[in-house]
Amino acid sequence: MKKKIIAMLLCAAMVGTMLTGCGEKKEEDNRELVLYTWEGLFPQEVLDQFEEEKGIKIISSNFDSNETMLEKVQQSDGKDYDLVIGDDYIIEQVVNNGLAQKLDKSKLSNYGNINPLYQSQFYDPENEYTIPHGAGIPLIVYDPEQVDFEIKGYSDLWNPELEDKIATIASYRAIEGMVLLTMGKSMNEEDPAVIKEAGEKLKELAQNIRMIQDTNTQNALLNGEAAVGILYTSQVIAALAENPDLKVVYPEEGLGFGIMNFYIPKNAPDTEEAYEFLDYILEPEVAAECFNFLGYYCTNKAADELVNPDLVVPDSVTKGEIIQNVSQEAEEVYNQNWTEFKAACD
Repeated sequence: MKKKIIAMLLCAAMVGTMLTGCGEKKEEDNRELVLYTWEGLFPQEVLDQFEEEKGIKIISSNFDSNETMLEKVQQSDGKDYDLVIGDDYIIEQVVNNGLAQKLDKSKLSNYGNINPLYQSQFYDPENEYTIPHGAGIPLIVYDPEQVDFEIKGYSDLWNPELEDKIATIASYRAIEGMVLLTMGKSMNEEDPAVIKEAGEKLKELAQNIRMIQDTNTQNALLNGEAAVGILYTSQVIAALAENPDLKVVYPEEGLGFGIMNFYIPKNAPDTEEAYEFLDYILEPEVAAECFNFLGYYCTNKAADELVNPDLVVPDSVTKGEIIQNVSQEAEEVYNQNWTEFKAACD
């Protein structure tokens, strides 16, 4: 009888060991990463390769606005997502609300590949929480066959030779910020008197404006209706794809740009998987594949030689500024400036 009991105990122990082993194996096989991003942000090949190399299944979830993303992360207290992407201004709220965890950079062997131009911004001055992943930069593009002088910066747009020759996007803060940069001021100027002064200078530009249009602005440049365009990143790339002879200007006064960033939510359930994905995305070859697909400016210095050259900001550009929220008083003056400028363009 005692032998039977011992045998039964041994058998139970073996079964328990087998079940425990199976449980560990199952857990290892079920490694997951929940990505919360804009739709269509990564080439499918990049995601597939990560899953194959790391054995980590990616579960993608998408949002339609930065505000939706913030709301969802707040509602779940950061527990539903492992890695999230958001734009600069909303990241400030994420960090201020304690929804992001500080990065352990020792887990990111490729961290040094990041271009410093896109770091140390207002939302993360010490680079404690974020990894930049693509920048949007409105730029000047012109047709050298229609412009008889070299455009080097925003100030050149007031040249009388450009009368009725400029097509511009309709982002009032970007355009007014451009004017402020020519005055040696911040794109986020708060002094109403200075903003008003910029508005007067902006009205002087009206005689050179052919059109103000936010969608497909590059078409006016391509069909010859305009000689100069102030264009969004996607429009710059589209214009160059059709006419590589166009000239792109990185204004000597400095750049205005927007930056997307990764962050890990404070209560992310799979942080190790999040770090593995971040380090993978920071590999030069992978980063290049992402930026060529995305059409945003490359924020990975090590990938600069691998991406479409049109997506690389020259080394000579060392300063840039992101448009931020301003006081209500300042905002009212910016809006008034824009109203008067559009009226002057009619």
